[in-house]
Amino acid sequence: MKKWHQRIGNWLSQNLELPSDVVLELPRITTIGQLHAYIENHRGLLLFTDNELRLNMEYGYLKITGKNFVLRMMLPEEILLEGTISEIVFIESDD
Repeated sequence: MKKWHQRIGNWLSQNLELPSDVVLELPRITTIGQLHAYIENHRGLLLFTDNELRLNMEYGYLKITGKNFVLRMMLPEEILLEGTISEIVFIESDD
């Protein structure tokens, strides 16, 4: 089912010129160097410490590691993270 959803989403994005992050329910991550990360389209906060952030995504989760993390803003589907970011990793679920 997941692959079918992705194929349809890719087709819609390419042929109807719709934004792929919206059609495929993907996160949009905007970074400013290693200092800020603005993440949209997440499905909830799983873990937050001063050196790690994990966000639930449609097809797994997003893990951001670094140091001195502070959440500057948190809305239902948006987060602004501040600190020194060293790594951003997408981890797919086994479904």
